[in-house]
Amino acid sequence: MSFQAINKAYSETFKPGRLSLGIFVPIENHAYSAVPTMQHHLQRVQLVEELGFSAVWLRDVPFNVPTFGDAGQIFDPFVYLGYLAGNTSRIALGVSSIVLPLRHPAHVAKAAASADVLSGGRILLGVASGDRPEEYPAFNRPFDSRGESFRSSIDYIRNSWGNSQGFTNAFGSPGPGIDLIPKPTSGKLPLLITGSSRQSPEWLAHNGDGWITYPRRIDSQAAIITDWRKRMDEAGIADKPAMQSLYIDLQEDPHAPLRPIHLGFSSGVNALRSYLKELQTIGINHVGLNLRFNKADIGTTLKRLAKEILPYFN
Repeated sequence: MSFQAINKAYSETFKPGRLSLGIFVPIENHAYSAVPTMQHHLQRVQLVEELGFSAVWLRDVPFNVPTFGDAGQIFDPFVYLGYLAGNTSRIALGVSSIVLPLRHPAHVAKAAASADVLSGGRILLGVASGDRPEEYPAFNRPFDSRGESFRSSIDYIRNSWGNSQGFTNAFGSPGPGIDLIPKPTSGKLPLLITGSSRQSPEWLAHNGDGWITYPRRIDSQAAIITDWRKRMDEAGIADKPAMQSLYIDLQEDPHAPLRPIHLGFSSGVNALRSYLKELQTIGINHVGLNLRFNKADIGTTLKRLAKEILPYFN
């Protein structure tokens, strides 16, 4: 059994009834600074690939917004995807998530397809409506209508990847004979929708090729994932993968219990393993681990995760 075939990254990262693990970039502790150093960033991505993680994840953070307190990986996600594509060979390269209302969809479609071709089908494209109000005036874009812009952008991107003989869209109307190239390796890319992106539960169930959500208590997460899959089943839609992020601070003591931190927890390896098994049981197919608050040496933590966690998943 498998999810629909879209590209190499999608097929290898997401499997029904299974959970795989990825790592968010920047792969460093920058708990006390919104801006990471990005030292050793390529070596750490290559180590993550060598250790057998399924994916590395970037984010779309165009401005360092003080109220947000997190500048992501600093580099533009599409430029960085191209750089990583040329310096890795197997690992899936994901972005969670491109803020569609702040970019023209033609640029998104072309950049994402280019990275997919250059990487041999290794791109996973998360998309979102955006949640930082300060960025919208900087682009002269309306914040209140971002949900509508998000839907229009999705439509434009999919039409651009197809062999459409022209279409009309709020972002523009490419006429017959105008073709956006290159096309993705498999004709399209997986569009993974983040959160609600200002859409209804029904729209989320019908659209997108997967869902990226946020960490919650197990019972709450189980209810949300169950409802999402129930809506797809009732509509006769094939099952799709669900993933979430998780900040961790891995303790040296393997028996250390869970202690909440921002969007995650500090714990020993045993509690982390048990928590991930619970996520797998409720239907989460992938978890992107974030080491921003991890106090131990990053290289040592990655190797511990690969030795003591990965064999149970992926």
